[in-house]
Amino acid sequence: MARLDINTKAPDFMLPDLNGKVFQLSEYIGKKHVLVVFNRGFI
Repeated sequence: MARLDINTKAPDFMLPDLNGKVFQLSEYIGKKHVLVVFNRGFI
């Protein structure tokens, strides 16, 4: 994924959690908060 400029909307993406459940960013449109954390230890 390319780096985004400030105030640029993130593209839709999907990420699995540790249990294999997949989360998609577009499912959270209109929600108050979305927090995505990438731990460099897993990359």
